[in-house]
Amino acid sequence: MHAFATLFTALDASTATSDKVAALRRYFAQARPEDAAWAVYFLAGGKLRQVVPTGVLRALACAEAGVPEWLFEESYQAVGDLAETIAHVLPPAGQLGEPLGLAEWIEHRLLPLRGLPPEEQARRVASYWRELDTTGRFLLTKLIGGGFRVGVSKLLVQRALAEHAELDAKRVAQRMMGYTDGRSTPSAARYLALLAPAAPAQEGEQRAPDDAGQPYPFFLAHQLEGDAADFEARLGPPERWLVEWKFDGIRAQIVKRAGRVWIWSRGEDLITERFPEIVALAQPLPDGTVLDGELVVWQDERPAPFALLQQRIGRLKLTKKVLGDAPVNFIAYDLLEWQGVDWRAQPHTARRQQLEQVLADSRMQLSPMVQAADWPALAELRIESRERGVEGFMLKQRDAAYGTGRTKSSGTWWKWKIEPMTADGVLVYAQRGHGRRASVYTDYTFAVWNRQPADAAEAQAVLDAIARREPAQPGALQLVPFAKAYSGLTDAEFAEVDRVIRANTLEKFGPVRSVKPTLVFELGFEGIQRSPRHKSGIATRFPRMLRIRHDKPLWEADTLQTLEALIHG
Repeated sequence: MHAFATLFTALDASTATSDKVAALRRYFAQARPEDAAWAVYFLAGGKLRQVVPTGVLRALACAEAGVPEWLFEESYQAVGDLAETIAHVLPPAGQLGEPLGLAEWIEHRLLPLRGLPPEEQARRVASYWRELDTTGRFLLTKLIGGGFRVGVSKLLVQRALAEHAELDAKRVAQRMMGYTDGRSTPSAARYLALLAPAAPAQEGEQRAPDDAGQPYPFFLAHQLEGDAADFEARLGPPERWLVEWKFDGIRAQIVKRAGRVWIWSRGEDLITERFPEIVALAQPLPDGTVLDGELVVWQDERPAPFALLQQRIGRLKLTKKVLGDAPVNFIAYDLLEWQGVDWRAQPHTARRQQLEQVLADSRMQLSPMVQAADWPALAELRIESRERGVEGFMLKQRDAAYGTGRTKSSGTWWKWKIEPMTADGVLVYAQRGHGRRASVYTDYTFAVWNRQPADAAEAQAVLDAIARREPAQPGALQLVPFAKAYSGLTDAEFAEVDRVIRANTLEKFGPVRSVKPTLVFELGFEGIQRSPRHKSGIATRFPRMLRIRHDKPLWEADTLQTLEALIHG
């Protein structure tokens, strides 16, 4: 644990990429394989399921520090992070314990905590805290709660491993695909497999049974902003690009090798069993085939809203009714491997041509190409996106190779998305942020009117009643919460809103403050659908703040009827 804490401190102390890579290389050079296996897992985004309830940790910290609960809560509100608060309030460590490795901490101490009685969990965690310094306590509590994060990207971890083992970073990236899947425990053998010497050039043609299902790292797109009139100068003529509709589904790879089919999500989750109909479609593919594409619910000859796919994913059992209500297809748009050979270095046009041949007799769908005379003409077609059930366009360089992650070294993919849906909402609740924004209220809840106010006076009467803390009357005019957002503003704007929140707080509910309605915000979101789980009956997808509407009086904020109209298009 000490070595991992030293690495964490080094990564957290610098923003320079070279310093982070150097710190990682130093760690990998001296760490035991079993410890490095867990370090790579956490650094690459893997998380443990919470092993001790938060309530147990809070009560234990109060007892160990000898502070009342209210003082701990005030400290937590000031710090903004539970693990950091606990690490600071605990008394100084006495005699530090024996230096155990990270693997021993995880496998023999943390994981056995799950399922123990709360009293036994508290006893063991208290003894562990007493063995560690402040940084070690912070990391241990983060790992116990399943909330470990550090300022290093997966690409940097792959780069450091590649330099340490003198391998191509792309090879390491491919080997790491699926490494953080929760169903596979990190081990020395898995870590050493990441560092194994490169096989001959034809390695892709012969795979051992234990890695036959290995996917490739996904190539990610950059957001394209600006006016289409400027694209000619920035991107050249449209003929240089393959243009496709951007589907709103789950990015996935289908891997067919050794007579089996694997389906991987972009998040590196193995999701094969969730999509039996796609497995059936992929089974006829020849061994040594890997496809990149999108899993989409397809109804009435068009893509259905993502919300339907989300409901399907949440089902524990895939009954015939579930499969029938949300039929999924795979929209293929790239060929990564064919006949066991890696095709990613081939030009996109060559990969596309071969993909068309591969799927000539398949019931899988091929992503349709979009053509237009110029960029303004494409912009006109893009307006049809919502009507078609898509999010805009994908632009892919014709001669580009298939890269790794969000990089421009192999060419570029752009996502030219349609403008978000918008609504004007009133700020009604606020909560402090995390990290560097822990002392500022940055997480907001917004409301709309349940109907259009007759005039400013009627709306003001409701606002006055809220200020007096009077509950809303059934059937009367009221503000109904419908969305939460925490991004989109500058630091200066967050500071401005924070001052308004503090001056207009009505009540406190733990970390949340109810706020006297004072500000209107324009919110943007990618999708909207009905939701019986929300008081408003409506849920938005990826809401964020576009601007503060200082120009708009509260009584002119939007209504539930406005949101209903967006649902109906």
